[in-house]
Amino acid sequence: MRRDIADRTDLVLLISDFYARVFADDLLGHIFVDVAKMDLAAHLPIMGDFWETVLFRTGGYRRNALALHVDLHRVAPLGPEHFARWLELWRATIDDRYAGPNAERAKIQAERIARSMQRRLAGATGSEHVTVRRRDPAQR
Repeated sequence: MRRDIADRTDLVLLISDFYARVFADDLLGHIFVDVAKMDLAAHLPIMGDFWETVLFRTGGYRRNALALHVDLHRVAPLGPEHFARWLELWRATIDDRYAGPNAERAKIQAERIARSMQRRLAGATGSEHVTVRRRDPAQR
């Protein structure tokens, strides 16, 4: 039986597993590895702060996540397919490792963040949205 996301240690494991999947992904890998040249060791503490703030309201994240993505979007335009795949990998990673209220909240918050970021990157007024492809729970 999988347990819920309980603390920063769980988040670091989740984020590390998630980015391993992203880096290897046919659609997203190039953007994170070749374009953004993301250094996971440097990024992991920042993402830990971000998700701790989102899930546990620690207030440790004080950066502007949108600004980084705007810069990336200028170099490698991020479309609905990128956000949908990011969400698919995020949900799959959570579902493979955790189950419970915090795990569900992490998936819901990721969807909200992705929708908001996509609207902002597209300069949208709110009519566009991320097409969320639900993963079949039978797939493990």
